[in-house]
Amino acid sequence: MELTKAKVSIDSKQLSEVVAQGMLEKKGVDVIILDLRKVKSAVTDFFVICSGNSDTQVDAITDSVEEEVYKRLGQDPWHKEGKENREWILLDYVDVVVHVFKKDRRQFFALEDLWGDAEVIKVATPGA
Repeated sequence: MELTKAKVSIDSKQLSEVVAQGMLEKKGVDVIILDLRKVKSAVTDFFVICSGNSDTQVDAITDSVEEEVYKRLGQDPWHKEGKENREWILLDYVDVVVHVFKKDRRQFFALEDLWGDAEVIKVATPGA
């Protein structure tokens, strides 16, 4: 009898919430979830965006997101970019794309403005 690993279907909304939790673990700043499911030209269901105050914090936030998603959902990112320069790191989970910016880079690229039709969900910082 051959046993095969069953593929677990993960809800993209749940994944976006786990990503946000991973960001908060390392004190990510201005964490938001952009719900792109009703945006016609969107390439994914959700963007989860936050800022870090230094390249070290940006790196730590990204590591925390990867650890939290793997621990809770058993999923690794399909693709990663930006780990070398640590100013804008992207983790692509296909249905959820994670953007961790250094503060000045986030303002420069202004993804929230580019996807103005998306529903914006501001993630509350614990204790705030």
